[in-house]
Amino acid sequence: MKNFILLNENAVYFEASFSCDNVLFLSLSGDNYFITDARYTTEAKEFTKNCEVIESSNLIKTAQEILIKNKIKKIVFDPNDFKYSTYVKLSENIKTTLIPKENFSKLKRIIKTDEEVKILKKAAKLGREGFKDLAKFIRKNGFKQSEQYLFFKGIEKMSQSGKLDLSFDPIIAINENAAKPHALPTSKKLRKDDLILVDAGVKYKRYCSDRTCVTSANFEKLTFKREQKFKNKKHQKIYDLVYKAQLNAIEKARVGMKASQIDALTRTVIEKAGYADKFIHSTGHGVGLDIHEFPNINAKSDVIIEDNMVFTIEPGIYLPKEFGVRIEDTVVMKNGKAVIL
Repeated sequence: MKNFILLNENAVYFEASFSCDNVLFLSLSGDNYFITDARYTTEAKEFTKNCEVIESSNLIKTAQEILIKNKIKKIVFDPNDFKYSTYVKLSENIKTTLIPKENFSKLKRIIKTDEEVKILKKAAKLGREGFKDLAKFIRKNGFKQSEQYLFFKGIEKMSQSGKLDLSFDPIIAINENAAKPHALPTSKKLRKDDLILVDAGVKYKRYCSDRTCVTSANFEKLTFKREQKFKNKKHQKIYDLVYKAQLNAIEKARVGMKASQIDALTRTVIEKAGYADKFIHSTGHGVGLDIHEFPNINAKSDVIIEDNMVFTIEPGIYLPKEFGVRIEDTVVMKNGKAVIL
């Protein structure tokens, strides 16, 4: 792509190895301009790669001046990242045509480099350590604590007491709250043999990890391993079914498949068991600088899966007012197959 403009922080980071919350990035036939204000120029000059840093108190005006000076006729932008007011201001008084192209930066990032895969693997490892620390806390001090308090401890343990950024606010849900895929923490307290779901992730060098575990509040033995034992027979039945669906997709996913075929590998297992209407979201999503990237692993996606694509496999069954189970791992396609990060 010859000429493009970026406002999204992670899209800019991908191009320039640095970003901030007030930047306009122009790439014109390979000449790159990182336009930001005085708060960020020192760091930008230190950390950006392959671009000229320009300090400005009016980013749009500066961008217009560069476009006019370079006689740029057309420039691509992502309409998802632009406020309408920004688009209008940028379009005024210039002869450059702004061409909308949705998600062009995310499409560029759909296949990870080996270096990105290494970083994502490290993020996953740090995330796993956070889960271990949280499990240890719940074993010792989690009994009769509320979801709200466990949510607070989840942030503390996952972030290594603030050393790491989180990929997103964790989801910590007990019993019937786990039947809500994006449950908010409540005052509900954790008791022995309750089912508890934790969905959490951390960032390493801006790249995200993402994992969901479900376990039983057996306080002496509580872990977030993938094999789980529940006293409640229905908890066990649903957990085993979701785990079977997830393993089916991880073991059978292959390069060359459509994303929809990987979605079908989890969905058919759950459908055959009679819970089709209780699996209410897609099988997974890409993970990288954004927590939700491409490829989308859903029933409608014709994207062909390739080596070095990174995405989640996270089937779930949700029984309203009872409980829910989701098991999620992030995988990378390597040598044609899915490998858990």
